Amino acid sequence: MEQRLQQFLSAENISQSQFADKLGVARASVSHILSGRNKPGFDFIESMSRTYPSLNLDWLIMGKGKMYKEANVPTTLFEPVQQAQPSETEDPQQFIPFEEGEEEAPVSPVRPAGRFIEKIIAFYSDGTFQELK
Repeated sequence: MEQRLQQFLSAENISQSQFADKLGVARASVSHILSGRNKPGFDFIESMSRTYPSLNLDWLIMGKGKMYKEANVPTTLFEPVQQAQPSETEDPQQFIPFEEGEEEAPVSPVRPAGRFIEKIIAFYSDGTFQELK
């Protein structure tokens, strides 16, 4: 379990101290669990479950399944854009769909000021992961 907890901290990109503070437990208790000195108790695991609801506890405790629950994992990063259709209440004359072959004005990407992707973490079906920078 120590290895899976360390893997989780890496995936969440948080330190042991940040993790302990977020759970509201002593930093030493996290250190002792990660070193294998102590096993986590019910209160510790319950706190993790409440703080990280997408964490798969079967994976954490028994090593079964994936790190995150399936319901919270996106199936694809990019969903296809669906072309808008006029609703029954709209005037069909005002709806002019983009015709194939027409020139489209160039679109510049909009980025929030000061935000950029620092790293991407790929999780594989065998329980391993890779950090891409």
